Amino acid sequence: MKLFPRHTYIEKIRPYFNKNIIKVLTGQRRCGKSYLMMLLQNEIKTADPLSNIIYINKEKIAFDHIRTYKDLYDFIRQQSVDDRQNIVMVDEIQEIESFERAIRDLNEDHRYDVFCTGSNATLLSGELATLLSGRYIEINIHSLSYNEFLSFHKLQSSMDSLKKYLQFGGMPYLINFNFETDVVFGYLKTLHDSVVLRDVVGTNNLRDINLLERLLLFLADNTGSLLTASNISAYLKSQKIKMSINTVMNYLKALENAFIIHRVSRFDIIGKKIFEINDKYYFEDTGIRNAIIGFRQQDIGKILENIVYKHLKIRDYKVYVGKYKNLEIDFVAQKSGETLYIQVVYLLPTKETRDREFGNLLKISDNYRKIVVSMDEFAQGNVDGIEHLHILDFLKI
Repeated sequence: MKLFPRHTYIEKIRPYFNKNIIKVLTGQRRCGKSYLMMLLQNEIKTADPLSNIIYINKEKIAFDHIRTYKDLYDFIRQQSVDDRQNIVMVDEIQEIESFERAIRDLNEDHRYDVFCTGSNATLLSGELATLLSGRYIEINIHSLSYNEFLSFHKLQSSMDSLKKYLQFGGMPYLINFNFETDVVFGYLKTLHDSVVLRDVVGTNNLRDINLLERLLLFLADNTGSLLTASNISAYLKSQKIKMSINTVMNYLKALENAFIIHRVSRFDIIGKKIFEINDKYYFEDTGIRNAIIGFRQQDIGKILENIVYKHLKIRDYKVYVGKYKNLEIDFVAQKSGETLYIQVVYLLPTKETRDREFGNLLKISDNYRKIVVSMDEFAQGNVDGIEHLHILDFLKI
């Protein structure tokens, strides 16, 4: 099997090799966590050919017998070699009951270097976070970025390649389908169904799959819109679907925990505070979003906004929806003292549209970088210090 490098993640993880810290890779199922484990194995073997790698994948029948922390601990000790570094790698570790007890113990032994993956954000919450406090680093793994997408599929950056990315998304397994639309969306729909049933319904003991599907359909149709649990509940009620505000909140949280959607809070640029209501939701993968609702030309602006959000997250920015007085800024992105203000628009066909998108940013008086991202053919240069970038150029940032 040929392994395509995912340099962004390898570079993030490499500084923690042979350190007394548990490496936890989290992300949506099938986004490439197991693949990354194989890349890490190669990296480790190159650096230390004598290292003993103990790999456990809880999605494989061969490891069904490992059900509790005791099973995990006993299996690892049986596979260990005393005079070598033992590299412990456990895929989908949340499937093992009380796993944290075993990996905490192993992490305290200098002979072990522990890596694990999980497909649910609750992996590092509650009691687990307390037990492993200060002993782990979490690296969130995403489906392919645009640049990874080009590399995986051996494409040059172009509008045609961008359209493929907007339409099909970045799930790594698509490399096997040659962009055959029916085949790709058949796979993505099946993947979506299995993730929803396994990671959302099963993990959270949700009772109504139909409600969950209707909620996802609503979120896909309203990608990038300001939403509250109450207005979602009201909409569903108008469709003859009873779903209380608390139930909406619980279902949304379950979808977030499975990394299917991401919630983005509003940030007051003047007051420097985060609002607790009126959030936006974006999908981890636009291909899965399109598999839910279909790929529609009128949605290009929403999908464009979604991939800008995802690109910022891959680059480790904290991302908010900006509020400046009565104006909305699509994204406020912050990292290491740097702030970006970003407006995203499909095209700027009229003076009114240009005035609105650039005008909102011009009203912000600080000196941080301000960018309008669009798909206009001649997007370049700046307007009074506001950069205008084509999406293909923005994705190089």
